[in-house]
Amino acid sequence: MQLLPVRLIRSLTLSSLPVHTATTTTLQEVASSRPKGIAKVILKKGKIQLFKDGSPMVYSGAVDRIIGRPPPETGDIVLVADGTQKPIGWGLYNSISMFCVRLMQLEEEASRDPSCALNMETLIETRILEARELRKSLGLPSANTSAYRLVNSEGDRLSGLIVDVFGDIAVIASSAAWVEKYKPELEACIHRLDEINHINWRPSVEMLKEEGMDVSNLKEMHQHTCPERIKVVENGIFYAVSMKGQKTGFYADQRKNRQFISTISNGKKVLDMCCYSGGFALNALRGGAAHVTGSTKCIRHVQKFKLISNALNKERRSTHDLFMFGCYDTKWDVLPHSSGCRINSREENHHPTTSWSSL
Repeated sequence: MQLLPVRLIRSLTLSSLPVHTATTTTLQEVASSRPKGIAKVILKKGKIQLFKDGSPMVYSGAVDRIIGRPPPETGDIVLVADGTQKPIGWGLYNSISMFCVRLMQLEEEASRDPSCALNMETLIETRILEARELRKSLGLPSANTSAYRLVNSEGDRLSGLIVDVFGDIAVIASSAAWVEKYKPELEACIHRLDEINHINWRPSVEMLKEEGMDVSNLKEMHQHTCPERIKVVENGIFYAVSMKGQKTGFYADQRKNRQFISTISNGKKVLDMCCYSGGFALNALRGGAAHVTGSTKCIRHVQKFKLISNALNKERRSTHDLFMFGCYDTKWDVLPHSSGCRINSREENHHPTTSWSSL
């Protein structure tokens, strides 16, 4: 799906909100009604417009000071305000992360419809239902595709939350402290979706460390009872997705790219590097490729692996970047490569736990 500019996303969101012409409620008024009050994160001069335009993550370098006694703790709701202490929005605070606040709602949205103002439970349900309706409008799920991304973090204005759906299983990938805090509310909301029967919670341990969380027993806290493997279809191709695979088990966000490969592979020789579940290779075959090779090995230092087609054409053989290709044909026509599949050791192979299946 093509990405939209932040300002366009924001304008589309605001235009879909109901307009209350009689009276409006400001975030400051909602906050004033709270018995304990709500802390304010004051932005530096010159940093405000960035967040008004829709950037959801307030980094610590943009913060001038924090007003509140006692000071807010990780996971607390805070107001985000300009130098005059006028709120521009509200979000969830983190005392450790480089992202001091993850913005959840802007002031003008709260003024138009205050039902979600400073209320995470209502906002979570609203955003997930909006995300679901958007996917339905795109024809997801369908008989041709039962694997798709339901919630795409910042793209659906729930920064730090990914939800991929595989048949009747929802895999929730958590990479923010607030997601862990609101786990019961998130699971309850996802369970209310008719098509979902199982939830698999996948905490992103390294990212949660950076969020200041104690991850020593995190995986034990998120035991699940869903099947270990499920058969899904994407673009008419079947896969057996493992709940123990990389990321959420399947790279659902690459659906359009995999489909594109099928449109340029007719009669071509295709090398699918770091192929994992073989999505590019299988789509190339569906597109009429003359020959397809898929390698499940991963490449160390992917960032140095630039324009492999140029390297092949010049017959350069870099043992550092191309160590797994001791000998190769210089006439590959299409070389899809996923940088998400990486390892720490050159000698180590990664064998995918998501199975190739059939066309």
